Amino acid sequence: MKSLDADFIDGLATLRFSDEELLRFCEFLYQRTGISYNQTKRFYIERRLVERMSRVGTRSFSAYMNLIRVGGAEAEQVINSFTVNETYFYREDHQLRCLVNALLPEIVRGRQSGDLVRIWCVPCSTGEEPYSVAIWLLENWPMVDAYNIELVGSDIDTRALAAALAGNYGERALSRLSKEIIERYFEAPHDQNRQIIRDLRESVKFTRANLLDSTAMSAQGRFDIVFCRNVLIYFDDESRSTASNNLFSALNPGGFVCLGHSESMTRISCRFAIRRFEDAIVYQRAVT
Repeated sequence: MKSLDADFIDGLATLRFSDEELLRFCEFLYQRTGISYNQTKRFYIERRLVERMSRVGTRSFSAYMNLIRVGGAEAEQVINSFTVNETYFYREDHQLRCLVNALLPEIVRGRQSGDLVRIWCVPCSTGEEPYSVAIWLLENWPMVDAYNIELVGSDIDTRALAAALAGNYGERALSRLSKEIIERYFEAPHDQNRQIIRDLRESVKFTRANLLDSTAMSAQGRFDIVFCRNVLIYFDDESRSTASNNLFSALNPGGFVCLGHSESMTRISCRFAIRRFEDAIVYQRAVT
């Protein structure tokens, strides 16, 4: 990072962007992430842009746009600063109940002991979702050791992925876990955080993936179950359609996708069959 003088920092602090400049940046962000921002988020956008410009020592909007358009580290960092990573352990646990009570029994029907079962959390944020799946399976699915379970967590935010790999969590992230679960799967407290045990950290593979990038998505292979929760609400109709097509391609025939409680695939794509189980509504790719 460049060394910055006080006048430079003060100048950036009072910087305001024109409507055209704001639109140019929103288009850049949309093309890279599918997240749709507009004038209603002006303060939010300006605050984060000024922060990033101050960190790299860029004095004008045009110079900063030239920097991030070529990709590289700063493009990655500004995307990180605009992604949403709100999550915690056992979020929407009705879907975890559905996972062990309905989805997995249907997936493994006809498979042999030791066969591969792949589960994907995308986006995975800071790791709570895939680790929640791992813990829930260990605690609630008697057949967990009968199959080769592969858990993958993916996100576009590289900072979130680094945090997921480290596996350190505070009180809020752990608030829905029982004391017994915390003691069983997390190390002793350190600096008010707990680190998930090594065996669980090593049980999840973390990768970078963009829901709108078909090449990056297909590189992950196909999955039996995909958790894609609370991200499509930030997309517009076109981005949702692209993401749903990529999710469809990511599923094995007969595979399931689980969305957030306020999301519905029926309003996005007709390619999935809706399945209503006792614990949750999910969406399925046809077997044939």
